[in-house]
Amino acid sequence: MIKHDVVWVTLWPERPNNKPPPSPRQVPGNPGPTLKVLASHVNAPLSAKPRSQLPLRRAQLSDEVAGHLRAAIMSGALRSGTFIRLDETAAELGVSVTPVREALLKLRGEGMVGLEPHRGHVVLPLTRQDIDDIFWLQATIAQELATSATAHITDVEIDELDRINNALAGAIGSGDAKTIASIEFAFHRVFNKASRRIKLAWFLLNAARYMPAQVFAADPRWGADAVNSHRQLIAALRRRDTAAVIEHTVWQFTDGARRLTEALAETEVFG
Repeated sequence: MIKHDVVWVTLWPERPNNKPPPSPRQVPGNPGPTLKVLASHVNAPLSAKPRSQLPLRRAQLSDEVAGHLRAAIMSGALRSGTFIRLDETAAELGVSVTPVREALLKLRGEGMVGLEPHRGHVVLPLTRQDIDDIFWLQATIAQELATSATAHITDVEIDELDRINNALAGAIGSGDAKTIASIEFAFHRVFNKASRRIKLAWFLLNAARYMPAQVFAADPRWGADAVNSHRQLIAALRRRDTAAVIEHTVWQFTDGARRLTEALAETEVFG
């Protein structure tokens, strides 16, 4: 798989409260420090790191390329107005032009890039409202999953969440963002599976593609807050306290929206 230098963290499937959660701007969260977007990637060519040849089917390749480019846009590594060249991108990712073209078609459908005649694909502006919308959608879906998970989760699954969170706590100081992101992903996968609402969790997984996970995972201050939030979530699950489970679940998205918005603003991505 393509190694995303900056990619997504939160919820995954093998996933009603009628009141939607507040917008990320409306929910108070701990102010906490801002994230640092990887400066070496800002306005840098994608070829900053060599890519190995990928023996995957074309459909898989196009998804991988789209994920790589999407993460670069969401993290600010690829800024508004930057042209994404087919040949250059294919060469640095070690793939043919075809999956790159298909990936750009996907991103055009998502409003991430546009096509300018005779010039190629260009990154479209990313706004604060975009960030709010993405995290609001995730929080809305996650609230439903949290409600169901509280009702259906088993003691064995809660113990598994505790074990995974302890592993996350142990990994925070390692500086290994890839491992940290993977453990965080595993935590939410178990939590969402406990909801027994697989199709709804699938929608959350798709919305989560827009979160640059390793940008979060690279910040040890985010990691400490995540571990603490998970502990409170686990305690609420043991009590079967639905309101508290929802509160801690939604907080992760409001906090994530704030951190990412501040990080992008700091690097002047919003103009």
